[in-house]
Amino acid sequence: MQEEISNKKPNEPPVEKEMSFWDHLEELRKHLFRSIAVIMVLAIAAFIGKKFVFDFIILAPKDADFITNRILCRLSEILSIDALCIGNLNLSMQNIQMSGQFMTHMYVSIIAGLIVAAPYVIWELWRFIMPALHPKEKKHSRGAVAVSSLLFISGVLFAYFLIVPLTINFLGSYQVSQDVPNQIQLNSYISTVLSVTIAVGIVFELPILVYFLTKVGVITPAFMKKNRKFMLVIVLVLSAIITPPDIFSQILVCIPLIVLYELSIRISARVYKQREAELAG
Repeated sequence: MQEEISNKKPNEPPVEKEMSFWDHLEELRKHLFRSIAVIMVLAIAAFIGKKFVFDFIILAPKDADFITNRILCRLSEILSIDALCIGNLNLSMQNIQMSGQFMTHMYVSIIAGLIVAAPYVIWELWRFIMPALHPKEKKHSRGAVAVSSLLFISGVLFAYFLIVPLTINFLGSYQVSQDVPNQIQLNSYISTVLSVTIAVGIVFELPILVYFLTKVGVITPAFMKKNRKFMLVIVLVLSAIITPPDIFSQILVCIPLIVLYELSIRISARVYKQREAELAG
């Protein structure tokens, strides 16, 4: 052992031991365990803060004094468009299952923990991937965790403050007949709010996905430009899936998705140029 150390050159970098498949699985298990632990701690905190989570976050978008609804009503006065104003819907919320409210409380707490812990989960995922990258790739990928977290949080906030109120207003006030009042089930309301919020948050990660796909050579900026029309159709379909069936909400989702796609083309072009330079060198 001493002879091996003495023969080693002073400036020679340490040789990293190649990990086996099972070593990678064990390392992934550690990252997943820490991520789940943080999610559960935050979920417990959300469970304890039931009143704040439900009264001031989950159920708030249905009220007339919600910030988005107040802004829209103000715009309706300025533009003289009454349809923009979202008044008090007076939604009749009901629970028809014995354990419905408790299970909903558990479900919302876990999802809240997942959303709040998203930056940490992304960081743990990055720590798992980073050792497999080359030094140049690590250099060009600095800030990936911060950018990914910012995009996800931006998508969540965009959905919560804009798409969710419009969704609740449209679906909650829509009636086929005045003789059929809307009595919304609690789990239906919760699933609508959370599914739209999380879906938009994930979709906002498009630039990060494009970055890595370009990095490994799966897509190119020329490919993205050539298929821009097809992507527009995909964006329209995707916005129709994650929003209520009204044109206004779909347009509101389409606009940021199209902007993200154009931004992704620029990111792809930059990464592609760097990749070509590395291969040529």
